Amino acid sequence: MNKTMNVKKLTLSGMFLAVALVMPFLTGQIPQIGSMLCPMHLPVLLCGFFCGGPMGFLVGFIAPILRSFLFGMPPLFPVASCMAFELAVYGLVSGLMYRMLPKKKSSVYAALLSAMVLGRIAWGMAMYVFLGGNFGMEAFLAGAVTTALPGIVLQLILIPLLVMALEKYNPASK
Repeated sequence: MNKTMNVKKLTLSGMFLAVALVMPFLTGQIPQIGSMLCPMHLPVLLCGFFCGGPMGFLVGFIAPILRSFLFGMPPLFPVASCMAFELAVYGLVSGLMYRMLPKKKSSVYAALLSAMVLGRIAWGMAMYVFLGGNFGMEAFLAGAVTTALPGIVLQLILIPLLVMALEKYNPASK
């Protein structure tokens, strides 16, 4: 990989991190909406698609912890700590899967769905560990699916549209 591409990925990763830090302010006035729409997930997933798995992993891991330190939300333990693992997996898997799969529309969905499922499993495992085993399947399903359903739908609609639209205008990034 050449130097120009490294600088571009680093710059885009910084932008995605900044967006991940700022987006929750759009929904932060009503915390229930923020937890439903999962605003930090969108830029991390996009970072994986456009900057690759390793950069997506870093941005995903850093974003919730940095946001917790800077703004006090989400609370560092257990929320931001567990989100760090979830978002790191989102960024890693979306980037790796997208690079490995053939360049078709269905590949965007396959990479996205894989990242979303594996990221939520990582979140559940982290919650289980951090809460000393006091985190069962009912709590997992409520947090990973039920509460987040609007965010899941938003991700399934918005991420593929953005990836396909931006890839159309930047074929060199394929």
